[in-house]
Order: sequence, then structure tokens, then C-alpha cells
Amino acid sequence: MPEFGLDALAVPAGARRIEFVSDLHLSAELPRTQAAFLSWLANSQADLLFILGDLFEAWIGDDAADDAPLPAILSALQHASARRPVAVMRGNRDFLLGEAFFQRSGCTPLADPCVLEAFGQRVLLSHGDALCLADTAYQRFRAEVRQSAWQAAFLARPRAERQAIASGLRAASLASQAGRAVETYADPDPALATDWLRQARATVLVHGHTHRPGDEQRTEGWTRRVLSDWDLDQAQRAEVLAWTAQGWQRLALPTDGRWAG
Repeated sequence: MPEFGLDALAVPAGARRIEFVSDLHLSAELPRTQAAFLSWLANSQADLLFILGDLFEAWIGDDAADDAPLPAILSALQHASARRPVAVMRGNRDFLLGEAFFQRSGCTPLADPCVLEAFGQRVLLSHGDALCLADTAYQRFRAEVRQSAWQAAFLARPRAERQAIASGLRAASLASQAGRAVETYADPDPALATDWLRQARATVLVHGHTHRPGDEQRTEGWTRRVLSDWDLDQAQRAEVLAWTAQGWQRLALPTDGRWAG
């Protein structure tokens, strides 16, 4: 159970627009999706950018950051973060993002969950996987791989072995999703989400992970805003969630993947 302090993430004075994305799953196999992400980084007019997990399809350790196509992505993140804060949360695919990644990219690491206060409202941010209690097999896996001893042992393996393990886990995930039009996951547990929001003194939950974008007014008295996954190589599916003082807006990327801001 997370422990929420009283402090929320600081928003720069005068900030007027915040944008959120998640579940881009960037890899060499998704060049159009990567190009769209780079276009968003370069052209977004937002004052803060939040990437709420699964930026990468897999992250086998910071020592692999020079493998294609990672250098181009890290360079784009560095340029974007020089113009405004870019915050990155670890997801279920890239939970091994380490200190070297954040130093090289210039991005700010985000705790999961964390509270963002802006425009007179407190919002709880999470990748979302820790809330999906119905996915019991994944929760057992998550509990194991988030332990520091497991991570140290994994990172001590040769890079080729780590890559093979990551590829095997991905193949197993695809096999379990066979027959579904879009990869989806269990939804967050309502009781646990309500408890998190109560502790955080927040009324809105923004998360990714489930690959089911949309908005939901909960009977418990809070709002859920689910981020879109991105896939412009096999499907036309990519969306940015924007937040301003006027409210929330979902913006789909154009079919050519070029972000106009």
C-alpha cells in the first residue's frame, strides 16, 4: 500500500497546459509509432509532459541504451526536457529504467503512484498495473521482479541472456492474448483505487496499462481517465490526453503521425 505525503508534484508558475501519454511500447519493430512519438516531443506546446509507463516495449538495463533505436529516442527526450519538464514513470515493461537513463534523457523520474496538483485540482497518477488485482498471475510476477534482489541478479546476467528472457516473456504475453483484437488487461480494482484516491485527497485517477482509453465517472465519487496505448504500425491508435484550466481533452494523432501541437 503506498503512503501518500502531503506534498504534490510542483507545477511551474504560469503553466497552462499539461499532456499525458503512456504505453507507447517503443521498439525497432514499430518505426511509425516511434516517429509519431518523436514528432510529439518536438512539437508539443505543453508546459509539462508526463509519460506514465511502458515508454519502451522492454528495457533490459541501462547498459543497453546504445542499442538501436534507443539513442535517437534518448536524444529526443533530452532535447524535449531542455525546453520543459518531461516526467517518466516506470511501467510493467520498462520497470528497470535506472538512474543512467534519467541522467542521459534529462527526464524526471516519477513515483508510482504520485499526486499532481494543478488548476485547483489534485490528480493521482499511476501506470495502473499495481491496481489490477484480478490479474493474479501478473501480480505474483510483479511482486517478484520488483524486488531489489531479483533486479540485481537479472542485471548481472549477460545482455544477450537478458534480451532472450525479455523476448520469451513477450512471446508468452502475446500467446496469452491470442484471439483478441487489441491487447487488454484487467481493470483496476475499484475498492483499491478508491482507497488510493482517499489517501491522496484526489478526485481524479489518470492511468494507462489497460489499453482501454476512456473516461468514467465512478459511483464512489471520483473520475477515471484511462490513457491510450500507441500503435501506428499495425493499427491507427495513438492519443494524447491534455489538461488545462478549461478541462480535459483527448487528442488523436493524425494518420501520418505528425503532431501539430
